[in-house]
Amino acid sequence: MSGQPAGPSGLPTPVRVLIVDDHPLYREGLRGALRTMAGIEPVGEAADGAEAVRLARELAPDVVLMDLQMPGVDGIDATRTLCAARPGPAVLALTMLDEDETVGAALRAGASGYLLKDADRAEIDRAIRHVAQGGVVVGRGVAGGVRRRWAEPPPDPARMAFPDLTDREREVLGLVAEGLTNAAIARRLHLSEKTVRNNVSVVFAKLGVRSRSAAVATARDAGLGAAR
Repeated sequence: MSGQPAGPSGLPTPVRVLIVDDHPLYREGLRGALRTMAGIEPVGEAADGAEAVRLARELAPDVVLMDLQMPGVDGIDATRTLCAARPGPAVLALTMLDEDETVGAALRAGASGYLLKDADRAEIDRAIRHVAQGGVVVGRGVAGGVRRRWAEPPPDPARMAFPDLTDREREVLGLVAEGLTNAAIARRLHLSEKTVRNNVSVVFAKLGVRSRSAAVATARDAGLGAAR
């Protein structure tokens, strides 16, 4: 996992977190815990799913800590709405519910991770940073069958088509194939534009192509990106 992208000052940019939970005391405690974590910044709080969607649009957090069982719009529906946005925040479910059906529903809705509320600070800290970088986290206390099923991702066609590329390089190639510019890719992946340019150059070299259009054609032939 790469480090946090640097801001204009050259210092790492904090991971911006929106807290969503219908219990004020839990939100208060979680906010206090996040403030003790270096490089993590709580930027807002919501008491239900509808407010979470509204605040996410206003505040543009990197990660949303999402309770699932809330009045009105619940966490599953809010997660589905947030994850349909492109670009959108990573959603990390933080809940008391550990039934297989609920875990699966949250992950199918697009959540990048699932933790139980008895997770300690260190586990929450690691999970936030991991999903902010595009990773997937399923907590230690989550129902065993679902955890095993979701912790072991299916074979990646891009990995098989481009075995010489790293995971990050395949991710960058996929976004190039979607037609994104380097600047747009940098925003999507929370990287500096210089880092993206370097990744693109390495990808071109490994693919043996000299132009972006040739890279796009190669990627789309392998099933990446949008169809022509």
